[in-house]
Amino acid sequence: MPILIFISLFTLLDFVVLFSIGSQIGLLTTLLLVLGTGFVGLHLIRKEGVSTFARARQRMQAGEIPSSELLTGAALIFGGALLMAPGFLSDALGLACLIPSARQLMFKALTWLGLKKIAGQQQGPSASSARPDEFQNNQSSQQNGPIEGDFISRDEPPRRR
Repeated sequence: MPILIFISLFTLLDFVVLFSIGSQIGLLTTLLLVLGTGFVGLHLIRKEGVSTFARARQRMQAGEIPSSELLTGAALIFGGALLMAPGFLSDALGLACLIPSARQLMFKALTWLGLKKIAGQQQGPSASSARPDEFQNNQSSQQNGPIEGDFISRDEPPRRR
């Protein structure tokens, strides 16, 4: 719900800025600027997208996971969508998503916010036993003994009972 409110307020503010600047510089100039930023955004997306795809392919061929390239691709798509939207605030944020140094600053800020949120969630009563890489449910976290079960190897033929 808070993200919906944020998007609504951002859109409203974007249109207010667009109309107020448009009334000062004129309709034709405003339309040319909005269309120009859209074309510049498309050009930057193509240029950055091709290089990002090439880096991701190289990392995959080297046996690595291209996590930073996936984040870059997501930022490029988000930035392109913002550049297609009419408005000067959305254009500024879209261009920030397309410029590599600004994109890195946004990734660091989002990482910091994400780590802060995770640290806040782990201060609860189960913080000492919670491990994000393991699946835990209420019954298994309360059980301290061994887990009983059968093991079937796929290499061995099934046993008759």
